[in-house]
Amino acid sequence: MTRLVIFAKAPQPGAAKTRLITALGANGAAALARVMLAHTLQQALASGLDAVELCLSPAPGDPAWHDVPLPEGVECTVQGDGDLGERMDRAMQRALALHSGPVLLIGTDCPALDSAHLRETARQLAHHDAVMLPVTDGGYVLIGLRAPCPAIFRHMAWSTSTVAAQTLHRMTALGLSVWQGPMLHDIDEAADLAHLPDGFMSPKYQAKSASSPSRTSVSSS
Repeated sequence: MTRLVIFAKAPQPGAAKTRLITALGANGAAALARVMLAHTLQQALASGLDAVELCLSPAPGDPAWHDVPLPEGVECTVQGDGDLGERMDRAMQRALALHSGPVLLIGTDCPALDSAHLRETARQLAHHDAVMLPVTDGGYVLIGLRAPCPAIFRHMAWSTSTVAAQTLHRMTALGLSVWQGPMLHDIDEAADLAHLPDGFMSPKYQAKSASSPSRTSVSSS
């Protein structure tokens, strides 16, 4: 049973995709974040994995989420305090402890990450200790584990060009077998906008990405 955990930040102007505000404005950056969240959820549900969890910031129930459509059947949890590594480690350990089987952890910043990638990484995780999908800026958009491994998340220089390399080095030093998928592009800086799929911000594309979500209640755990 492979569980997929999606780290998501509320798509609010001035708080979401802040490095894109100079190119898109606060409202435009938030609108892109909203579309990327809907697209990620659509691909996650289309992947056919056993369970999908949304790990939210701010917490479920916060007013920032009140106008954001969320799909039925998706458990919503809270990221909590700490830097990115502490939050990712806590979410990974919780998911591995509560549910049998491996866990995949992704964000919402990579429109190229589709259901086929998710299925393949889940398949590879059945035969490896860890999986990773790197991105061109030196980070990664997906990491998967079969067992908790705090050492790969703690004291990491996040948002730098060495994150994926350092993570891979730590995993191999621990003796983990690691499968790496193809290099993808995430959307963080203005130059990354060139990698958005054609029509990604059009109403037609947005309607397609949001076709499955409908408003549902959320609860923290």
